[in-house]
Amino acid sequence: MNKELKLLPAVLATGIMAFAGVLIETAMNVTFPTLMTEFKISTSGVQWVTTIYLLVISIIVPLSTYLLKNISLRHLFLTANLFFILGLVIDYRSPNFAFLLIGRLAQGISTGIALPLMFHIILTYSPLEKRGAMIGLGNLTTSIAPAIGPTYGGILTSTTGWKAIFLFLIPILLLALVVGLKAIPSLPVSKTSTMDWFSLLGIALMFSGFLLFLEQLTSLTGIVALLVGIGGFILFYQRSVSARNPLIHLQVMKNAAYRRFLLGFLLCQCLLLAISFVLPNFVQIVLKKDAFTAGLMMLPGAAVGAILAPLSGRLLDHIGPKKPIISGLLLAAIGWFGLLWLVGSPVLLGFVAGHVFYMIGIGLSYSNLMTTGLSALPQAAYTDGNAIFNTLQQFAGAVATALAATVINQAQRHATDFQQGTIFGSQLVLGSLLVLLLLVLLLVTIQFHKDPR
Repeated sequence: MNKELKLLPAVLATGIMAFAGVLIETAMNVTFPTLMTEFKISTSGVQWVTTIYLLVISIIVPLSTYLLKNISLRHLFLTANLFFILGLVIDYRSPNFAFLLIGRLAQGISTGIALPLMFHIILTYSPLEKRGAMIGLGNLTTSIAPAIGPTYGGILTSTTGWKAIFLFLIPILLLALVVGLKAIPSLPVSKTSTMDWFSLLGIALMFSGFLLFLEQLTSLTGIVALLVGIGGFILFYQRSVSARNPLIHLQVMKNAAYRRFLLGFLLCQCLLLAISFVLPNFVQIVLKKDAFTAGLMMLPGAAVGAILAPLSGRLLDHIGPKKPIISGLLLAAIGWFGLLWLVGSPVLLGFVAGHVFYMIGIGLSYSNLMTTGLSALPQAAYTDGNAIFNTLQQFAGAVATALAATVINQAQRHATDFQQGTIFGSQLVLGSLLVLLLLVLLLVTIQFHKDPR
């Protein structure tokens, strides 16, 4: 066997897995009205199809530092791929909602391994002068798939049924398996670190508690969940500063530039996941369109984002991060304001135009925020910095989905008209995120003023 890793095919193979993971994450959002009817569940209940998936990823990703030091890249890749295929088969054959969630859990384990594996390969094996373009290529999986997902899910739900969403991904995962096994050799690992089980327990309690709190905001269960989440955070923080080999060294968070670009990146992730939840459901519930139309509406924005994602990395390599990031966030804010305004006076083509404009901004800024944040760290801290980016990226997506579902569900329950409740809830979600987006734009601008690049 060739003992030299082949960079581009290796990134392609791991990227296909990550892309499939994020694609299916948002492809299921467009099926929610169908699932609610088929399984007789509420808006807040059906969102667990996405939330449990993101929760598992959030718990698995912090293990990446330990896994990458103790297991070969080839074995990690093989494990992730087989877990994904297993999850797809379970969901395709699922007879009830519980089995559907079990399959989503297996897919979450796979994506939780694949995402940090892909970025580890990029950061470790790509030349410095090409790192921006390679990270842009890697972030193609997480910036474009959320927009393509509703289109993919809508087409299949309307034509062959929602279970085909899982079936059609199986040959793609098999292709990734073949490419990855040829590109990723079985390289030796040092096996120098040990597992800090208390850190893992803290992360599991923290993320699970906070997400359950968001889903049960108005109940006693929510208060208990919040306390569990706070307890998990305290345990995780204590282990990160006192354990000999913590899962993640939080010292990287002391870097102000890293923190600000991380915050911007996470807000962009919230926007991507929130809009992929709000718009398809809004179009089906309020405008009375089918899943195919709801998904197709997201396609033009997805195409724009697909073009800009890799190009934005090259732009950063040539002119630096300031202009692409600031202009991107500004354009995203303008497009997002347009979407917020249109929710009150819905026009289908207006949603398409607003989403395209917003995706232009995301395409320019999203991956460059990650590249610039990681570049602010010393090379020895890349692994921990990358783990934090990927962990919080998934948790931010879970929070955005859970919070959007909870707010809209509460608005639907307390409104005299279900459609009016959906409109009001969507306005609350989009308006709150617009305020946060403007705040992040301000913080990033301040950072570039302090450190012009």
